[in-house]
Amino acid sequence: MFYGEYEHSIDPKGRLIIPAKFRQALKTHDIKALFLTRGLDGCLFVFSESEWRLAENRFKQIPFTKAEGRKFNRLFFSGATELAVDGLGRLLIPKTLKDFAQIKQDVVIVGVSTRMEIWAKEKWQQFYESSRQSFEEVAERVMLE
Repeated sequence: MFYGEYEHSIDPKGRLIIPAKFRQALKTHDIKALFLTRGLDGCLFVFSESEWRLAENRFKQIPFTKAEGRKFNRLFFSGATELAVDGLGRLLIPKTLKDFAQIKQDVVIVGVSTRMEIWAKEKWQQFYESSRQSFEEVAERVMLE
């Protein structure tokens, strides 16, 4: 559903224009609400409502008796917010989440199949440069035969 990477800027009011291809995917799949939360590696995750419910159900299975499980769920869910895309195709990113992802103005929006990721441009460049060299090695470790 979401593929590619796109450079955009956040306006002074904290609004981010969703790439046209992603807006089209939202329309095609009749997605009205999006969920935004802290992601991994310093980015923000954006889920459709159906994907959010799948993640929520999966994470609810983490035993609350385990300290790491409690920590993960607290950080993941406490940062979550439900957002509507405005008539101009923009999302309003809360200050707490902008601060978490160290977003000032320039961002890269990355499509990762069932979710979007929003990265501060500098952080995405650092991640990409440090990861691209080992892409084949990582593929070998994570791919199932």
